[in-house]
Amino acid sequence: MLEYSLASGLTSVGADAHILHVTTTPSVSYVTRCDGFDCGIMVSASHNPYYDNGIKLLNERGEKMEDSVISVIESYLDGDFTSFGGKDIPFARGQDIGRTVDFFAGRNRYIGHLISLATCSYKGMRIGLDGANGSAFQIARSVFEALGAKTYMIGDTPNGTNVNDGVGSTHIEALCDLVVKNSLDIGFAFDGDADRCIAVDSSGNVITGDEEMYILANYLKTRGELAHGKVVCTVLSNGGFIGSLAARGIKCEVCDVGDKTVCDTMAKTGAVLGGERSGHIVFSKYETTGDGLVTAVMLMEAVVENRGFDGLLKGYKTLPQVSLNIPVVDKKRAMTGVDALAEKLREELKVRLIVRPSGTERLIRITAEGESEELCALACKIISGKIQENG
Repeated sequence: MLEYSLASGLTSVGADAHILHVTTTPSVSYVTRCDGFDCGIMVSASHNPYYDNGIKLLNERGEKMEDSVISVIESYLDGDFTSFGGKDIPFARGQDIGRTVDFFAGRNRYIGHLISLATCSYKGMRIGLDGANGSAFQIARSVFEALGAKTYMIGDTPNGTNVNDGVGSTHIEALCDLVVKNSLDIGFAFDGDADRCIAVDSSGNVITGDEEMYILANYLKTRGELAHGKVVCTVLSNGGFIGSLAARGIKCEVCDVGDKTVCDTMAKTGAVLGGERSGHIVFSKYETTGDGLVTAVMLMEAVVENRGFDGLLKGYKTLPQVSLNIPVVDKKRAMTGVDALAEKLREELKVRLIVRPSGTERLIRITAEGESEELCALACKIISGKIQENG
C-alpha cells in the first residue's frame, strides 16, 4: 500500500518512479548513486515489527537525506508551503504525468556488485542465512550460491506481516540453532531491510558488530587498506573492543549513535570502516550506507583467507556490559531527572552509563559498562526504576 501510494503521488506531479519491488535499503542506495537518480525512497520497518513500517529518504549520493530537506518535507506535510512559494505543488497534466517503471535491472546490477566484491570462491563452505522474512530473503541466497557456497536458509517466507518475527539479527537464536544443528561453517543474520548483519560461528557463538569490526579492521590492515589506521564506532561499542584494537595499533574514533552519524564521522576523519554494535557496518570504499550483505561478504573473505574462523578474534577482550530496554508512553517525560541520576551513578559506581530514547520505538535504552557485571546491573536497575517512576 505504501509503495503504490508513493508511486501514485510521485507520478501525479510529473516524477518518474522506478520500482525495485522487494529489495534492501543498501540496494536502493547503490542504484540511486550509480544510476544517477535524484533521490531514493525505501519503505521499511528496518529491525522492527511490520506495523512500524516507515519511509527512508536518500539523497542523490545514496546517503540518508539531509535534515534540512527532511524539515522542508515535514513542514509541507503540516500545510506550510513557504518553501514552495506559498502554494501547493500542482498536479501534472496530460503528457507531463510521470511514469512507473519495473526496475528489476537495478536490483540485478546490485547483486552483481555484491558478487564482484569477492576475491575467491566459497566452494565447500556451508553457510547459514537468516533473511528476517524481509528484503534480503532472495538476494542473500543468490549472492552466496553464485560464489559457490552451499546455503541453508531461514526467514525466507515473507508475507508482509512476519518481518523480524522471531528471526533476523534481533532474534539471533534462530540462526544459532540452524548453524549448530546442520554443522555449518558460519551463519549471517540480517534485519528487515538488510542494512545490518550479525554473524554466528560454527559453534553457535554470536559475533556482534563490535567483533565483526575487530575482525574486519585487522583484515583490512593486513591488506594495507585500513586508511589512517582508524575505524569509527559509537558510544555503545564495548570499551574492550576499543582497547583490543588499540593493542593492535588501530585507533577508534567514537561518535554518537546512528548510522548517519557514523557516516559523517567517517567522512570527516577519512576512516574507511565504521559501524555499530548492532551490526550496522559501513565500508566507504563500496557504499555510502551500512550494508549487511557487504559485511557478510567481507567477513567471508577474512574467513576464507584465514582458512576458517579460528584465530580471527585472537586478542579480543570485552568488558562486562548490561543493557535494558524500558517501554514508555512518553519518552520526554520518562527522561525527567534521568540525566542527573545517571551522572551521579557514573561517579559512585564507576561505570560507563548511556541512557537514550530509541529513535524508532517507544523505549528508553540503558547500557552500563564497567569492571563488574553486578555494578552494571545495579546501575541499570536504578535508572530503570526512575524511568518507571516517571510513568
